Amino acid sequence: MTRIHRPQRALALAFAASLLVAALPARAAEEVTLYTTREPALVAPLLSAFSAQSGIKVNTVFVKDGLLERVRAEGERSPADLLMTVDVGHLIDLVEGGVTQSVQSAALQSAIPANLRGAQGEWFALSLRARVVYAAKDLKLTSLRYEDLASPQWKGKVCTRAGQHPYNTALVSAMIAHDGPAKTEQWLQGLKANLARKATGGDRDVARDILGGICDVGLANSYYVGHMKASKEGTDARKWGDGIRVVKPTFADKGSGTHVNISGASVARHAPHRANAVKLLEFLVSEPAQALYAQANYEYPVRKGVALDPVIAQSIGPLQVDPLPLTEIARYRQQASTLIDKVGLDK
Repeated sequence: MTRIHRPQRALALAFAASLLVAALPARAAEEVTLYTTREPALVAPLLSAFSAQSGIKVNTVFVKDGLLERVRAEGERSPADLLMTVDVGHLIDLVEGGVTQSVQSAALQSAIPANLRGAQGEWFALSLRARVVYAAKDLKLTSLRYEDLASPQWKGKVCTRAGQHPYNTALVSAMIAHDGPAKTEQWLQGLKANLARKATGGDRDVARDILGGICDVGLANSYYVGHMKASKEGTDARKWGDGIRVVKPTFADKGSGTHVNISGASVARHAPHRANAVKLLEFLVSEPAQALYAQANYEYPVRKGVALDPVIAQSIGPLQVDPLPLTEIARYRQQASTLIDKVGLDK
């Protein structure tokens, strides 16, 4: 009888084990693929936390432009499980483009207010950015209505980025939903008459120009305040952030609130890992993830009871979100764009 030495026996057993494993059905790796128009660095801490908790690997694909067109072109072969973007209009485009599917989840429904998600579970808000007013620090201004920005008292004192930028188009859409198209057109005419400079640049430029004395007030997003005030002491961004105060406008009608836009996501229509996509969505609205959103991006959580980033808490404070459903606001996007061109806001 041939005797097998211990090293040879170990090799034989290892070989046999490898044959056995090879004969077993292959187990699919736990993963989920995220297509996102947001810069990956902005969501990386959240995705890392999800993977650590769930053991599910997140494959992140950054799609700067043409998300809808890409997913459509890929069709049933698309590896996308979850589609993430900013601006409710872009989410509605994905839904209307036929590249999403509905999700029914008690966790999502309880965490996200009804006005911040699709009625059929076709899209969900994950974080909020308020369209606020930056004001010169020496102005004794504590409250304001969006409609007031067209008042003659602000003649030559208002700054804003282009009206056709999605941030402003969404606000004009909300104005139409609240006040109707005729009053919104009048408001746009008054706003144009009150501009201190051409509607151009970005939201940080609004703070810069207020500090520089070009304008007294301006429309801008809330999260830029966090980015500017958290910048290194002595930098231009820090000076701009420290040179303004923030007012949270509401609309003229009773019971309104401050207009918000969102970052959000939808489950892809042909998601290969649908269950994992839903798990990721549910994680992103959990208390720990919502706190990370607030800390990482200076955005407002969609989930109630989650602490704000300290910079936002001190500079802006709690938000009374306009209760109008974002789906209702998004209906007027095209009309808003048409009115902006009609009054020549960006000329």
